[in-house]
Amino acid sequence: MTQQPVIFIDGEAGTTGLGMRDRLSALPVRLHSINPVHRKDPAARKDAMEAADLVVLCLPDDASREAVAMAETLGENAPRLLDASTAFRTEAGWIYGFPELSAAQSEAIQGAPRVSNPGCYPTGAIALLRPLIDAGIMEPHYPVCINAISGYSGGGRAMIEAHMRDGGPAFELYGLGLDHKHVPEIHLHAGLTRRPVFVPSVGHFAQGMIVSIPLHLDDLNGGVTGDDLHTALAGRYAGQDRVHVLPTEPKLSAEALAGRDTMELRVHGSPHTRQAVLTARLDNLGKGASGAALQNIALMLSLQQV
Repeated sequence: MTQQPVIFIDGEAGTTGLGMRDRLSALPVRLHSINPVHRKDPAARKDAMEAADLVVLCLPDDASREAVAMAETLGENAPRLLDASTAFRTEAGWIYGFPELSAAQSEAIQGAPRVSNPGCYPTGAIALLRPLIDAGIMEPHYPVCINAISGYSGGGRAMIEAHMRDGGPAFELYGLGLDHKHVPEIHLHAGLTRRPVFVPSVGHFAQGMIVSIPLHLDDLNGGVTGDDLHTALAGRYAGQDRVHVLPTEPKLSAEALAGRDTMELRVHGSPHTRQAVLTARLDNLGKGASGAALQNIALMLSLQQV
């Protein structure tokens, strides 16, 4: 492109939208904004879409679906779309925006008219599970259980306000109806044929996340060891600059990668117990949200980050 591509963030006043605004300075793009007074005006939003090369949707699911329908009315003038909600992560016709998912995923994102940005929890879970299933180490019907803790910044305005008040909860489990909206995304893109059990939680810290998956090694294929799991993950992500497979540690702090757009994967365990725990550590607002979106924007517009 001879001119800087134009990006419109629909929903730029929200947590993810604000994160995107801050990060876009790392790309040679021009941000198109509308007067905050008119940010919910359909005509103003439609004009902004038509003026943009790429529209980033930072909206709730229903509002995102409405925005996509609006963009479709522009016909040949419709922009490319990157959606940050959960609305299209399992939809046909949308490319899943996890470039490290497979060897071909970055190229698929680069040429896609519509990309769905991954969820924060699924990013960690899929990064750990998909390589093991692709390698034949884990059967797709393995009974996967996923535990995860996130900083409160990923929970929206009400949760952020609750935790910023004195006496906010130190730790909460939620999603105990086992129907969390991220489960279908993990189920599909990890390559599982059995619905996983997913138990999310939130801690009294702003940013950061750990996703952990316990495994019984004797229930995997080939009599594998923890070292074999590490080798499989390291082989999949060799050469990646945002996903790093690291040695085990005796303890992990969820906040360690706050403000960064990378993710750390580890295999913990003991050869004596024949058990292992896989962990993914990331920033829920970084590689788990706005950082991932920036990576996808750079791919979609063939840009280099500065």
